[in-house]
Amino acid sequence: MRLNLAARIGVWSAHHRKTAILGWLLLVVLATGIGGAAGTVDAAESENGAGDSVRAARILDDAGIDRPAGEMVLVSAAGVGDWKAAAHDVSVAVTETGEIRDLAAPVPSRDGKEALITFDMKGDATTAPDRVRPVLDAVSGVKEARPDVRIEQFGEASAGKWLSDLLGEDLRKAEFTAVPLALGILLVAFGAVVAALLPVGLALTACLAAFGLLSLASHQLQLFQTTYSVMFLMGFAVGVDYCLFYLRRERDERAAGRDPGTALRIAASTSGRSVLVSGVTVMVAMAGMFLSGLVLFDGFAIATITVVLIAVLGSVTVLPALLSWLGDRIDAGRVPLLNRRGKRGVRVSGGIAGTLLRPVLARPKIFAVASVVVLLTLAAPALGMKTESLGLEKQFGSDSELSVAYRHIEESFPGGPAPALVVVRADAIDSPELRAALGTFDKVTVHREANIAEIEVPLPGGEADLTELREKRVPAAFGDTGAEAYVTGELAGSVDFNDQLKRGIVPVFAFITVVTFLLMLFCFRSYVIAVTSILLNLLSVGAAYGVMTAVFQHGRGASLIGSEGVGAIESWMPLFVLVVLLGLSMDYHVFVVSRIREARERGLGTRAAIDEGIRRTAGAVTGVAVIMVAVFSVFATLSMQDMQQMGVGLAVAVLLDATVVRMILLPSVMALLGERNWRTPRGLSWLPKTDHGEPGTGAGAEPGAGPEEHEVRAARRV
Repeated sequence: MRLNLAARIGVWSAHHRKTAILGWLLLVVLATGIGGAAGTVDAAESENGAGDSVRAARILDDAGIDRPAGEMVLVSAAGVGDWKAAAHDVSVAVTETGEIRDLAAPVPSRDGKEALITFDMKGDATTAPDRVRPVLDAVSGVKEARPDVRIEQFGEASAGKWLSDLLGEDLRKAEFTAVPLALGILLVAFGAVVAALLPVGLALTACLAAFGLLSLASHQLQLFQTTYSVMFLMGFAVGVDYCLFYLRRERDERAAGRDPGTALRIAASTSGRSVLVSGVTVMVAMAGMFLSGLVLFDGFAIATITVVLIAVLGSVTVLPALLSWLGDRIDAGRVPLLNRRGKRGVRVSGGIAGTLLRPVLARPKIFAVASVVVLLTLAAPALGMKTESLGLEKQFGSDSELSVAYRHIEESFPGGPAPALVVVRADAIDSPELRAALGTFDKVTVHREANIAEIEVPLPGGEADLTELREKRVPAAFGDTGAEAYVTGELAGSVDFNDQLKRGIVPVFAFITVVTFLLMLFCFRSYVIAVTSILLNLLSVGAAYGVMTAVFQHGRGASLIGSEGVGAIESWMPLFVLVVLLGLSMDYHVFVVSRIREARERGLGTRAAIDEGIRRTAGAVTGVAVIMVAVFSVFATLSMQDMQQMGVGLAVAVLLDATVVRMILLPSVMALLGERNWRTPRGLSWLPKTDHGEPGTGAGAEPGAGPEEHEVRAARRV
């Protein structure tokens, strides 16, 4: 009997279960311990960009010029000049903290009813959020003492602290909510406590090991705080999914009358193989993010590849070892009302799926057209999708204290909260030509030793003013001086980031499409299955884009999840959702199609194979989809706008993929294609033939055809 790679690994692990289990625990403990001792290093925000914005930041970094974290306090009063006493108190209070420098005199607004106080935080700007608390307390103290005036604060340090606190709180909320949700779903799916705990335990330990390895990697690579949230989301989802596929197949084989060793070997050979294939597909899809040209996506790629690799490793090694060790104890802690085992241990499943499949397979053309129309209708809003790097004031929500302060400062002092920064580098910054050029701007800081100048330029007109600054004012001032001049800042960074994404998404999409096609072709020896797999997944992605645009750009239904429309989608979101969904959807797509192919190789006709394959995988796919949707929905309830967008986009896509696509569109399309699904062109006959069936069964053999299997069939007919 010839076993495939997954089966050989599973059999080895079952025979050497102590080595496999202790080896896994050692990996987790070492990775977590060493990573925790090393700590994490977050990349600077200046590294998360492209184009002129990054060039300007690098000039300052290379010269050792650290821009301080700036802060602004707006003092507003009912009458002209009524703000003066409060402004004086604010100035005194923040100075006494000893944490600020370069305090400027209050600048009154045009109507004289407001004044803006600006100052910088001492020390490194990257650590300013950790040191801004005394300043925030000082401003709050004045606010409490003077209720007759409105005092609001916004700045890099205060926003950075807010962001850091929210991310930490959100990640804790995601962990403490997602885990119980997954446990509850698995408890319903398996009806036993131990069987439910096993996938969650393996997923969490995989995430812990990945966290440790990423902490080590952060000392050499540029990783952002968002990366860790993304890693937990991916790791927990795929970790539970892979274990669920494996465990469900093993339990089904036991229910069909197999002895424990044979059931485990079959699960390893079939579901284990699907885990390997889907895991490789996900990792390769994630690797496509390296082609984006953006540091943020490099971090996403490293994080997701790491956690998926560990999850796959755990699923094909320690899981079969644990199943072999537990034996029948896997059903320990049965919940009577949830345990659905029938007479003699036979598990009844696929009844609902069979009911849905009958009309689909009877009229495949009608259901295929209807499904495509539904998905394209949902995708329609994506045609007007607008992307931008959402500023902190949009990330926190319009009602947050920080966003209100930003909005009021922007209204009273247009362009003030987020001015553009022009960085100029020359051989002689004090030359007459450059002095004249710099004199055409108002707020200029010259670093003579480094021959660098910084110019702050408010942008009250937004992107139009930025375009004029870059294309007219800067070239007119410095074009003939021989100096380098680059524009950076919040808006400039957003524009440059978007431009790079537009250039990068084409090679990323091409890479993922080609590699996914080749992997599916290699797995199933059918270009028809490979092409249809990609097209079906793209329909899910398009529908997710449309829902994201409708909810977060236009605000339709956003209030239902405690969010709001912000007029745009976070710039990195479309590419990230595309890559993640094309990878994740392969989890159960490979699982389902492999089971259909398995039935086909036993001699069933295409429609009968579709019916059996989908019915037999319906329980596992439903469980996987419910867990994924639940985990992603947790992210949709978090505080940050980008986390909400990611959660909704992924949850909607998985929900549609597991229902409309996998239960209706896939079987209807495969039914319409018929035998063309399985044809291998002569030019591809050299592809190795992979066995999708059970080890030791040939074509036409009917696995589990004993009395237990007949009971299952009878139960389904009823």
